[in-house]
Amino acid sequence: MPLNPVWQDIALRLLLTLVASGLVGFNRQERGHAAGLRTTILIGLAAAVAMVLGNLLLSTTGKTTDAFATMDPMRLPLGVLTGVGFIGGGAIFRRGDLVTGVTTAATLWMVTVIGLCFGGGQWGLGAAATALTLITLLVLRTADHLIPHENRGLMVIEAGTGELGALNDLIRPLGYRATFKRQRADVGGERIWVEVAWMRSDYGAPPADLIERVREKYPVLSFEMEGAR
Repeated sequence: MPLNPVWQDIALRLLLTLVASGLVGFNRQERGHAAGLRTTILIGLAAAVAMVLGNLLLSTTGKTTDAFATMDPMRLPLGVLTGVGFIGGGAIFRRGDLVTGVTTAATLWMVTVIGLCFGGGQWGLGAAATALTLITLLVLRTADHLIPHENRGLMVIEAGTGELGALNDLIRPLGYRATFKRQRADVGGERIWVEVAWMRSDYGAPPADLIERVREKYPVLSFEMEGAR
C-alpha cells in the first residue's frame, strides 16, 4: 500500500468494492436471502473505508514516541472483521435440527475481506476473491443440489406405536426410515406422527413412492416436507 494514496486511487478502490459487493449482493437478493444487495454493498464499503483509513494513517507510524501517540492502523480492519462476525451470527437461524443462513453469514464475511483487499489497493487479489466467490455461489450451487443429502418429512398415519417396526420394514426397501415423534389416541383409533428420512438430491423425485407404499397398509392423514435447504 502506498503511504500517501491520492484521491483518484481511493475513489477507484471504493468503486471496485461497490461493483464487487454489488455482484455478490445481487446473487443473494435474487435468491431471496436476508442479506441482499444493499447489505452486502454496505458491508463491503465499510471494510474498504476502514482499510483506506488505515492506509492513510500508515504515514503517522514510525515516528518518535514523543512526536504523537503511537498507533496501530491495522486494528481498524481487524475490528471490522470482528463486527461482521456479529452481523453474520444474526443471519444464522436454527429451528430444531434445521440450520439456515450459514452461507449468508459466510458471504458477508467474504464480502468484508473483498472490501479490505480493494481498500488496501490490492486490485488483483480483490478481483480474484470476487471471481472465486461468484463461482462458489453460482456454479457450485448446482453441484451442491446434485449431491444427495438427508431429506425429512413428517407423516401422520392411523396406527399404533407398536406397528412402527412394521412400518420401517415396509419403507426400508425404498430407502426410507421412520422415527416416532408423538402419538394421540382418538375415538376412531390411534394416530402417530413419524419423521421419515431419506437420502436424495434436490433434483430427485418427490417421495410419492413412500406415500403410495404406506397407504397400502395404513391410512395416511398428512405428509409435510421439512427443512428444505
